[in-house]
Order: sequence, then C-alpha cells, then structure tokens
Amino acid sequence: MRHIIMRRRSTIATKTNHERWLVSYSDFITLLFAFFVVMYSVSHVSESKYKVLSETLQSAFSQPVQSLAAAPVEIVENGDSLAALSSLEKSLSALLEGAIAKGSVSVWGNEDWVEIEVSSALLFNSGDAAPSQEARQIFADVAEVLSPFANAVAVSGHTDDIPIRNTRFDSNWELSSARAVAVVNLLAVEGVDPTRLSAIGYGEYQPIGDNATPEGRNQNRRVVLRVARSKAQAPREGADTIMSNAGERVSNTQDILPSPELVNALEGNPESDIAPNDIQQEDLPINTVEPIQLPSGGLLFTSDAKGRGEAR
Repeated sequence: MRHIIMRRRSTIATKTNHERWLVSYSDFITLLFAFFVVMYSVSHVSESKYKVLSETLQSAFSQPVQSLAAAPVEIVENGDSLAALSSLEKSLSALLEGAIAKGSVSVWGNEDWVEIEVSSALLFNSGDAAPSQEARQIFADVAEVLSPFANAVAVSGHTDDIPIRNTRFDSNWELSSARAVAVVNLLAVEGVDPTRLSAIGYGEYQPIGDNATPEGRNQNRRVVLRVARSKAQAPREGADTIMSNAGERVSNTQDILPSPELVNALEGNPESDIAPNDIQQEDLPINTVEPIQLPSGGLLFTSDAKGRGEAR
C-alpha cells in the first residue's frame, strides 16, 4: 500500500503598497494645471469679440427655428445677397474696436442703415484730401466686410465753418466732396462694387458740434459712411414710358403747327388771303412744352422746335 504524502504550501506574504495615492494625486495636479492654463488663455480674449460670440450663441439656442426675416443674410431676386444690418453692425464694431476705444471712430445703426463716422484728423492732413496710410488700412478692412454683399454704400464728407482757399480747393464744399470721393475710391480699389457707391460733400452745413469751440470744430470735421439695408436705387422704371410718350408728341408736332395761310398772314405777305386783323387767338399755334432726351441721359423740357433740334 502506497501512502501519498501531501506537502503544505507555505503562505507568501504580500507587501502592501502605501504610495498608490501618488498616481491619483499626479492626475489631479495635471488636470489642475491644465485648468489654470485654459483660464489664463481665456482672460486674454477680446471683450468685444467675446460679447459678440456670447450674444450669437444665446440667439442661436434661444431661437432654434428662425424666420427668413431674422436670418443674417437675405437673398434678393437677382441672386445678390444683402447683409442684415444687425449682423453688419456687430462685425464692423468688432473690426474697428481699437479706433472706437480711442474715440476717433463710432459705429451705430438703426433699422434703415449702419453708420460709420470717422474723424477727418485720422484720415487726412489739414486742408488736404489725400488719404493717410491709416485711412487706407481702415477702409481696406471695412471693404473686406462689405464687398461680399450688395447693400448700397453712401459716403459723405463734412468740414467745420472755417473758410478754406488754397491752391486746390476754393471752398469747404470742394474739400468735403474730394474727401468723400477719396474714400469711395479706396473702397472700390479694395473690392466693393462701384455701382453700390456714392459720394457727396456737405461742407460745413451739417454740423454736429459747436463751431465756436475747437472741440466742436474737431467733431464737425468727419467722413460718414452709411450702409443701407437695400440695394442702390436703379433708374426709374417709368423713364422709358416717359420718353416713348415724348417721342410720340414730337412726331405729332404737325398737329400744332400753323397753316401756310396763317404763316403768310403773320409774315405780312400781301398775297395772303387773311388780313392780320382777322387772326384770332385760337388760330395761333399752341406753345406746347415737350421733354427731350439729352445725350447725357437727362431730360430737356422745351417748346422751341429749333431748340429741340439743337438739344439733340
């Protein structure tokens, strides 16, 4: 008989690791470091841009279904896009925040247009209409925002009431108009469609400050850019109808010309059958005023047949 002898296994003692907490602690320290790095980077974000982002997100989440009228871009019949004024105002304000903070630029809007008002001291030298390098940069940035859209853009120049007379400009009218044209040229060069642009000079006749003080005169020397909510106005649709009617009236002038007998009597021809004393008022030709199209595209209103021929 065989006896099986079973050996006892000795128990192996395991050492308890009391430093495992270091792993969790190091993970915590890593996450804490990342948190402070993110907080530091956020603290350097532009306040105005952050505000725009916040308002945009709030609007997007509070109005999940928006109507076409509230959309930032509206599509018109010819396929050109019109920028919504509220969105445009926010974009321009964020773009020009540095100049706005210095008080040399202001941006505001209403339901009809967005207005950018720039001090002339920032754009031009005194008594001059040549744009500065800073002016070129400002309107290059503005053109980048405006160029994708079809909104009409009107630029107006304004001065103070101090008379000007130099080798180039005889009046504040000319100076303000030249400055408005200079800004329009900058926008056109930077890609804004010229058919959207217009320029006008008001001289000193639309002040916003008191010309009796240096501060008021400085406020009055400015260039104002207005972006309309609609496209630039096309020529009146009724112009073709007016001209077609005018053409019919011109072709029917024989109906109002005097008869040969009446002409002989008026010229004192002795062979005339009509005596001058027999001519009645109703026998005289009607002095009709007719519109005539000029080569420049305008209208001339005249009753002189000879003048009609010269006008053409």
